[in-house]
Amino acid sequence: MKSLASRSVPALQVSPPIDPTQTVTVAICTCNRPADLRICLEAIGRLDPGPSEVLVVDNSAGDPATKAAAMEFGARYIVELAPGLSRARNRGLVESNCEFVAFVDDDAIPDAQWLAHIVKPFADPNIAAVTGETYDAESLPLSSATEKSIRILSNKDPLWFERANFGGLGYGTNMVLRKSACTQPQVFDERLGRGTPLWTAEESHAFAKLVAHGHSAAHVPRAIVLHPSKEKDIAREAATAFAYWLLLFFEFPGHKLDLLRFLFRRLRRKRLPWPRDPQEPGVIMSSGWQTQFKAVVSGTLLYIRNRK
Repeated sequence: MKSLASRSVPALQVSPPIDPTQTVTVAICTCNRPADLRICLEAIGRLDPGPSEVLVVDNSAGDPATKAAAMEFGARYIVELAPGLSRARNRGLVESNCEFVAFVDDDAIPDAQWLAHIVKPFADPNIAAVTGETYDAESLPLSSATEKSIRILSNKDPLWFERANFGGLGYGTNMVLRKSACTQPQVFDERLGRGTPLWTAEESHAFAKLVAHGHSAAHVPRAIVLHPSKEKDIAREAATAFAYWLLLFFEFPGHKLDLLRFLFRRLRRKRLPWPRDPQEPGVIMSSGWQTQFKAVVSGTLLYIRNRK
């Protein structure tokens, strides 16, 4: 991944729409990381086909280096002063001139064929969200996930609630939304996401809302994005995870049993009956009881302070 930064890449070339009904905006939300942003924009410049437009949503008071990188690659630069990744993503949806809005993180590198693969499910008018596979550079399989098939999720699936909320679709660094399906004022709940106290799961919450309203979602394994793995703050992640579980428990009252069934299965370290990578319950569920007890206390307080 580091070698990409040293390559000489021409300014962003915007290609014609993939077809007349599928115009695509690539929206990159960023905050004071112009070097990472530049590498991401270089990768977007290599997409084949390319997007109809590129937005850089700067979630800060405005940064000259970030603006310079956006201008160099022909992207439209927007400042979103209110802090929080969900606010920046909602702003990207509003500002987009296209029907489909693709989101990648500012430190992510999409494969050259990423856009070609990830928009295919939108031929079905019921599809409102599509995600792809996300790897770090060391874990990218040699097969490039080509042997996996596209997965479709709708509210007719009895396990749709847990699949949408707990990794059965994918993650926000590699997703596309149909703008006309995002009719709610805030598709991304602005209490959630990086830059907020509840710094997790804003994309999963959005998927769940869209599927709950009768839309479908898809996961395309061939739509690949590289994203560096980061060190985890287990105590903080455990607290925010518990706060998110409380949010789901109270705000999706019809799915309380679904949530409890999923969490009980994770605590027992049982395999899930639906595809998820990884299948193991993760460091929060497998951590000691002291960490879990602290997460219950701090997560409850975190939810109470931020429930409205």
